[in-house]
Amino acid sequence: MKMPDLLLVVFAVASLSATPIWHAPAALPFGQLAVIELHDDDLKLPPLPRPGDEKLGPLFLRSVETMPNGRGWKLTVQAFTPGLAVVPPLDLGDGRRTPELRVKVDRSIPFGAPWMGVGGGREDELPEIPFPFGWASLLLLPFVLLGYYLVRRWRRNSGKRLQRKAKAAFAKAWPPPSKQRDALDAAHTAGRAWLAAAVGDEARSWGPKEFRAQSLDPWATWIESLDAARFGRSTPAFPSLLELKRSLGGQP
Repeated sequence: MKMPDLLLVVFAVASLSATPIWHAPAALPFGQLAVIELHDDDLKLPPLPRPGDEKLGPLFLRSVETMPNGRGWKLTVQAFTPGLAVVPPLDLGDGRRTPELRVKVDRSIPFGAPWMGVGGGREDELPEIPFPFGWASLLLLPFVLLGYYLVRRWRRNSGKRLQRKAKAAFAKAWPPPSKQRDALDAAHTAGRAWLAAAVGDEARSWGPKEFRAQSLDPWATWIESLDAARFGRSTPAFPSLLELKRSLGGQP
């Protein structure tokens, strides 16, 4: 080989053996994406080959972009090991090798927050997602509305139920089976309860005059007949149960 050719080969080998340069931040955040750069600004050399595949040492390689001047690469990496991350020298395949890269990986959390990591123990497990009771309770809405409707209907008909109960109790006590004081008092109490349910509580104190003023003549006779029976008289006679029912607008 001639001397000029030998010098040219030596110069080419020396040029290709130039060392690329890493540019990296002082520290990488744990578990977050960060960008590091590998470049060689020597214009006498061809562009750097693409470094790495899936990992750069302990760093996971997420994306690779060419630098705008074409003299290097922007590498998006993600660190999952806290402490000092060491990327060993990489053979780029054209005779050039990268220098060793050492970069610190910080792992910090807010005060009092849970310490989460990758591949750790129970302390590194993510908290369970709470059950969405608020949204799930919407499924109960139809039952709540149905219950509200039933309760409202039950309360609205409570007056009618009370009247039916009072009417049935009066039907058992009237006419009195005898003119004994207990039988007369039981009939009087049952009649007043029915009147209160049908007309109102004020009917509990009405006398014959008030009953006739309310067009309840059979009930005026009812109170007079009870007073007469208490003193051993037979007039006026007890009004029939049918008359008393009809005067309150009830069915026989």
